[in-house]
Order: sequence, then structure tokens, then C-alpha cells
Amino acid sequence: MFFFVRQPDPRAHHVALNVLFEILDVTARADLKSDLLQDLERYRQSLGSLREHPGIDLAALDAMLAGIEQASAALVAQGKTGQPLRQNEWLTSIRSRLSIPGGACEFDLPSFHAWKHKAPAQRSQDLVQWVEPFLPMRDGLAIVLKMLRESGRQLSAVAEQGVFRQMLGGKAYQLMRVYVEGDDAGIFPEISANKYMVSIRFSTQGGDMKPQPVMEDIRFQLALCNSL
Repeated sequence: MFFFVRQPDPRAHHVALNVLFEILDVTARADLKSDLLQDLERYRQSLGSLREHPGIDLAALDAMLAGIEQASAALVAQGKTGQPLRQNEWLTSIRSRLSIPGGACEFDLPSFHAWKHKAPAQRSQDLVQWVEPFLPMRDGLAIVLKMLRESGRQLSAVAEQGVFRQMLGGKAYQLMRVYVEGDDAGIFPEISANKYMVSIRFSTQGGDMKPQPVMEDIRFQLALCNSL
């Protein structure tokens, strides 16, 4: 979203509006905000209990706790996420037409065509204003994902003949991260997992772009992440 907002080209701002409406659809789920607030509260309590532990960097801990408090307060204060956009009649009319193939032509949406011919700075300013209601959720998600990603320890592993399997013993993880070295940039992992086992098969793309199994040993890094 922010990448396209920063571009001066009106076609990029057209894409930015499409992305904005996709975010609006996702955040319409009532449970999303409540789940995020619960996750932030769980992290706040878990981190707060570390204050008396020896060797804890209190400055870093206080900064993280302050960020969590600020994100939670902003989420609670804003009401329903994205509501100002839902009440914007012009955006609503644009949204209904963008969902139709070819529905945003200048003879169907002359006001949208006129907006795309405004100065790039003006269009960017409008987009920044429209995305502002989503920033509290973005900030809260950034904290939760940062904590989750950093909870996993990165370990070396080898996929023999392109296949790797690891038993989990019933322990539940929320996220698995796979790191492939730069020399193997054309190789990608196909992952399946449940609470008992993780399976990774490395593949590459053939001339028809279909995945082709890799038949050689692949060294990679693996991290299994879980919340506090």
C-alpha cells in the first residue's frame, strides 16, 4: 500500500486504491480487532513478568511495553476500523465499480478519471488520509508479528534429496520460517505441517513454470516460532 502511495504515476495510485479496498474488506471482520487486542494484552502481561529477572535490559523492556500500551490504546479509541472510509460516498462509488472488470473507465467514472489527473502530491495526500484509520491496526500487528518472529531460534538443517521432515511431538507452533541461501535463489520450499510433523519439499520451476522437485541435498535454516 505505502509503496504505491509513494509513486507519482496515477496508475500506481489506482492500484493503491484497490489495495486499500482489500484492506477494508479484511478489517471488516469483527473478531480481527478483538483478537489483536487479546494478543497485545498477553504480550504485555508476559513481558511485564520479566521485569524482576536478572540480566533484563529494562530500557528495551520499557520501550516495548510502552509501544504495546500505545498500540492498544489507539485500537480501543478508534471504534470500528475503517469506518470513515465506509461513510465516504465517493469512495463507496469507486469501490463498487473497481470490482467490475473494466468498470473504472473514464466514461463510467468521470470523477475518478478527474482525480487521477490531479497533481501527484494531492493524490498522495488523499491516499495518506484514507489509509490513516488503518494505522493503529498496522502498528499492533507489527508488534505481534515482531514478537512471534523473534520467538523462534534459527537452526541449520539439510533437506536430503530436496525433502525434509521433522516430528513435532504434538507441540503446537504458530509460525515456521524457512531461510534459503542466496546461491539457491531459484529454489523454493513447499510446506505442509500439522501438530505432529513438518514436511518441506524444495522445488524449482521448469520451462512451463510448473514446480519441479529438487533431487539434491539443500542446506537451509529453520525457525519454529510460538508466542509467549
